[in-house]
Amino acid sequence: MNVLQSERIIRNPQTLKSFVLLFIVLMTVQSLLSQTSKMTPPVAPRHPKTTVLHGETLVDEYAWLREKQDPAVVEYLNAENAYTEHIMKPAETLQETVYQEILRRTKQTDLSVPYKLGDHWYYTRIEEGMQYPVYCRKRGSLEADENVLLDLNEMAKGHAFLALGVFRVSDDGTLLAYSTDTTGFRQYQLNIKNMETGEMLKDSVGQVSSVAWAADNRTLYYVKEDHAKRPYRLYRHTLGKNVRDDELLFEEQDELYRIWVYRSSDRKYVIMMSASAITNEARTVAADQPGSPLTMFRPREVGHEYDLDHREGLFYIRTNKNAKNFRIVTTDDPTRPFETWEEFVPHRHDVKIEDITLFRNYAVVTERREGLMRLRVTDFRTGETHDIGFPEPVYSASPSVNPEYDVRTFRYSYQSFITPPSVFEYDMELRAGILLKQTEVLGGYDPSEYLSERIWAKAPDGVMVPISIVHRKGMERNGQNPLLLYGYGSYGISIPVSFSIPRLSFLDRGGIYALAHIRGGGDLGEEWREEGRMMKKKNTFMDFIACAEHLIAHGYTSAKRLAIQGGSAGGLLIGAVLNMRPDLFKAAHLAVPFVDVINTMLDESLPLTVGEFLEWGNPKKPDEYAYIREYCPYTNLKPGRYPDIVVTTSFNDSQVMYWEPAKYVAKLRTLKRDDSLLLLKTNMGAGHGGASGRYDAFREQAFVLSFLMVSLGMSK
Repeated sequence: MNVLQSERIIRNPQTLKSFVLLFIVLMTVQSLLSQTSKMTPPVAPRHPKTTVLHGETLVDEYAWLREKQDPAVVEYLNAENAYTEHIMKPAETLQETVYQEILRRTKQTDLSVPYKLGDHWYYTRIEEGMQYPVYCRKRGSLEADENVLLDLNEMAKGHAFLALGVFRVSDDGTLLAYSTDTTGFRQYQLNIKNMETGEMLKDSVGQVSSVAWAADNRTLYYVKEDHAKRPYRLYRHTLGKNVRDDELLFEEQDELYRIWVYRSSDRKYVIMMSASAITNEARTVAADQPGSPLTMFRPREVGHEYDLDHREGLFYIRTNKNAKNFRIVTTDDPTRPFETWEEFVPHRHDVKIEDITLFRNYAVVTERREGLMRLRVTDFRTGETHDIGFPEPVYSASPSVNPEYDVRTFRYSYQSFITPPSVFEYDMELRAGILLKQTEVLGGYDPSEYLSERIWAKAPDGVMVPISIVHRKGMERNGQNPLLLYGYGSYGISIPVSFSIPRLSFLDRGGIYALAHIRGGGDLGEEWREEGRMMKKKNTFMDFIACAEHLIAHGYTSAKRLAIQGGSAGGLLIGAVLNMRPDLFKAAHLAVPFVDVINTMLDESLPLTVGEFLEWGNPKKPDEYAYIREYCPYTNLKPGRYPDIVVTTSFNDSQVMYWEPAKYVAKLRTLKRDDSLLLLKTNMGAGHGGASGRYDAFREQAFVLSFLMVSLGMSK
């Protein structure tokens, strides 16, 4: 019998409503079982490719799936899509129901919060039925006539995908440098538009990742990518000149490093940063002297990470030199010995300094303490420092758009599992803030009906791992609740505690959502990151399993009602824990998953590979290969029973190539010893983030939610 069997979804009905729900669930499962028996899953041909590494012969029977231009590859992916559609057909009503719920809760005609830059107010608006926003501005006041800068809906015509990259306005407010990607592969084409006349300039460049204007309004610095999408060359372009004649200012020769360019907060400097996963190096040029050469700020020292900004004659440096969780120092002359630079914010072992936002008279330091973000304001005139307070025990807060330098107001974003995304404007002198906008949730959403909390699970080595949880009030810890556990745990990235309109469809059906703040992320500082990367990567997986076990042991859910989810590097996490503990979960969603670690890290022609030797290790090194070999999801697939699994990917993904999830599914099909579901869904016209249009994205979210709901026995 299929793993979506009725005994796993019956919910002890006590009312007529629950009885009807039970009946619908049973009918959906019965229909799914019937459909499964009528169509067999695709079988990918096996064409063994062998690689000898460190005396071991590796056999990859599905390496042929990386041949993107081979019609057989597209045929196989289309067959998987057809199979997925067939199996999920009985759940079409549920998918449509969830999709409509998302629409009903979403304010489909809306405006962003306008921000002031120079003489103009900039904002986006979106209208019901539109897939994309329209970028606009008004001169002087919000009552002035609207000037449409970019209508992404018009620009998307004829394309299945559209994404906006950079959006940079010249100092005089007349020119807009912007970039777009129409494939999903994140190769952006840079264009320049005269916002006063609407004229498109001929200055266009491909494969651009970042840009910065000089102060003369006619010089543009831009960074181009190499064949593996590594940003590695900085050019200087003068408007009107042929881009083929642009001056190459810098080329990063070390493939571990990537570069980007930006303007300092006071607009005095153009700054180019070159960085690996553990080392940074900056160069500068005065913004009003675009013809000058770049000047080295501080040469790279392996292990020294620093960020750079400038205000009122001083450089502000966030540095980890002698400060694992970073401190902030200042200098007016970078050639002076580092020891003479003055300390602005000291290092603290229990606080990680994430960022600093500079104004003429104020600084706002973004810190992470006990896994939560804090915003700390300093008045340069008085030297006084204070925190901006937040009302909830579990939340996310971060600087919003603050393009103006000489102001006393600071905008920040705030949200939680319960509170929708909100933009506040905080008066740093009066120490008071006002809510400018909170995303409106339609359909009678009442935050008081939900409860958010943070609990801690003990990992096998005794480390306590935080878990953030949200559910409807009245939930009983009886072990019967469906629960979705999400994780990431890589690159020092902290997944924010964020609000989600689609998630409400899960919570309102009795589900619990939990976010595991596992090692490898940055939730508890740099040591948290270090303890979950390279030769300690398996801590990430053990933390996640410990979180799942804790939730079960404390009655939040059971193994029969627990689903797990992760994307990209989080997909690696899910793949690894499924190999380690397939018995612990009922369902899993792997989104654009990085599951073929060994083969990908052996291929230096792929985007991201070389730079990520410092995150995962280099399998060409025997000890690092041996460690990766122990957890690589694709390599460690073995015969056995697995939970229901859905894998989603995109054909034009440039970060995790489509063939990784495709190979994973093809191989797993030959090893499963059960009748649980294994589905692969490939978006044939998108990239790493999935569909670019908002309605298309809603459809994708409804599909995944419906799969998980059916598996967990909560469909209706």
